[in-house]
Amino acid sequence: GQTVVVSRNAKLAVSDERGRERERYNLVYGSVLRVAEGEFVEPGKVLAEWDPFTSAVLSQIAGSVEFIDLIEGENVREEIDKLTGHSQRIVIEPIGSDRRIPTIKVRSAEDQTKQYPLAIGSHLMVSEGAQVNPGDMLAKIPRETTKTKDITGGLPRVVELFEARRPKDAAVVSEISGVVHAGEASRGTRKVNVEGKEGTTREYAIPKNAHLVVQEDEWISTGDQLTEGPIDPHDVLAVRGETELQRYLVDKIQEVYRTQGVTINDKHVETVVRQMCRFVKITDPGDTEFLLEEQVPRYRVLDENDRIGQLGGQAAKFAPVLLGITKAALATESFVSAASFQETTRVLTEASVSGRIDHLYGLKENVIVGRLIPAGTGTKHYHYFSVDPVPPEEMPVPEEGDSGVGVDLDDLNLAQLLPPHPEGS
Repeated sequence: GQTVVVSRNAKLAVSDERGRERERYNLVYGSVLRVAEGEFVEPGKVLAEWDPFTSAVLSQIAGSVEFIDLIEGENVREEIDKLTGHSQRIVIEPIGSDRRIPTIKVRSAEDQTKQYPLAIGSHLMVSEGAQVNPGDMLAKIPRETTKTKDITGGLPRVVELFEARRPKDAAVVSEISGVVHAGEASRGTRKVNVEGKEGTTREYAIPKNAHLVVQEDEWISTGDQLTEGPIDPHDVLAVRGETELQRYLVDKIQEVYRTQGVTINDKHVETVVRQMCRFVKITDPGDTEFLLEEQVPRYRVLDENDRIGQLGGQAAKFAPVLLGITKAALATESFVSAASFQETTRVLTEASVSGRIDHLYGLKENVIVGRLIPAGTGTKHYHYFSVDPVPPEEMPVPEEGDSGVGVDLDDLNLAQLLPPHPEGS
């Protein structure tokens, strides 16, 4: 028989002869293992296979199948597959306000039961009364696939990530760790409750056409998905924190490019993500000059908190904020830089009305006005730096075998070459 993965948190590790773990892979729910535990594998060996075009609903126990609220003609329709010519039963949305949830129940010989709620669009793979074993497919849900197979097909996803937009049909993410329990059904939605250890409970409204990826009485961790679909990056920030958000954005952006064989070093994406995360929202201004809910650069809050702390005042409290690259560029402190990007009239009008001053701290604004950029030899530290020419008779004589090119940096005292800053520089 085949070994089918029925856990959503399964991983496969590959270790070397010394027992050191060299690789670790997340196993997709419903994937078929092609290797056994302890088996020696060569590079390029297929470890597992799965169908990327469908989401599977698998039985976790052996037993007989029972249908609950699956009624032919009301919420189940038989259709002919155009490709294969075979008939399939598909779960459809019932007419009117139907509070029933179509479910497949598997009852074992020991009277143990497992229930599997079905989303709209599920294809039934078993009939009522059929005997199933652990890992057998009860239903499958086709996944939508992009029609274009080149890099342009993935660009909308990249734009969605860089602009920090909330994706369509985003997955519902658990805010706490706990046990999953099914709640009541209402028109168009069904309730799912997550009960934590300390008695905390969170209730989530799940659309009926969403595919639940958790089972009754299953333990889940903070940030785990309850339904299939892309995760909203704002939910990742709220639930898992800023570090996990940055890792998520880099991984998902690189995922699109890697599928097309495009290799981009992580540092380039990380630089953009850092700029998207450089603003914070004030949750408690304390004794600082900031206002409640104001969005300001992180370094300004940290500097102000240091100043207030030295005076014995109460520091401001803040929460990280995710901005898309367009908003992040327009929110820069330099109105010259922002005006050169988008909404020039609005940016310049607001700057003139509020009497803003641009100190030209960044790269872009210095390029626009024709100054040296404040980086490398263009920094203020080198503005007053000069090198006196050394007479030829004082030049060091190269030793035998030495090309005479280059200077021993250990013999140089750079501090003596740098004059002190003039006042006010």
